[in-house]
Amino acid sequence: MTLKEVDIMAEKYIVNLGARPSFKRLYGFHGAICLSLNEVIIHGLPSDIVLKKDGDILGLDIGTEVDGWYGDAAITMPIGKISKEDDALIACAKDSLYHAISIIKVGMRFKELSYEIEKFIVNRGYQPLVKFCGHEIGRKPHEEPEIPNYLENGNAKSGPKIKNGMVFCIEPMICQKDRNPVILESGWDVVSADGLRGSHYEHTVAVIDGKAVILSNSED
Repeated sequence: MTLKEVDIMAEKYIVNLGARPSFKRLYGFHGAICLSLNEVIIHGLPSDIVLKKDGDILGLDIGTEVDGWYGDAAITMPIGKISKEDDALIACAKDSLYHAISIIKVGMRFKELSYEIEKFIVNRGYQPLVKFCGHEIGRKPHEEPEIPNYLENGNAKSGPKIKNGMVFCIEPMICQKDRNPVILESGWDVVSADGLRGSHYEHTVAVIDGKAVILSNSED
């Protein structure tokens, strides 16, 4: 199966659920969803690349819109059997996401959350991708504040605080050695400067009664 075939299948599934794939034509993006294969960490364009039976890791970043409201979620998944190294890489993205969700509370500053995500990732032996980030979401697919997976400008006790009623996306993006991004010739595919494989996980959460509730969980 090619990445373009995965994209077509994803679009049909989203539409059958009564939603619209919100990434399609967003900022000029050509696919229905982002498909990030192996070294591509985020924003992968669907292509004619054929998935291997075993050994690939594939990031699926899916944005949807229903009645003017937006949602966003991502996973990195194994294709068949993968290496222990790739399994650990995926686990870092997933575990750092759920760690971040578990510590969210009213009054916490977003920069404190960014600091905690970075600390978790680095303690696992990896690096957070810089210059790309999580974000608030609602009537637009990307709203402020931005939520990096690393502390910018030094002071975690500064900037906006988390409040009840906020809805935002947390999305750890994991590099192995070098946190600096490189955008490939497509103008979309983002890789690490180290050229190694990366991973990505994301949930949309709402702050209700002082804590984060995941909105993008499957009901199955």
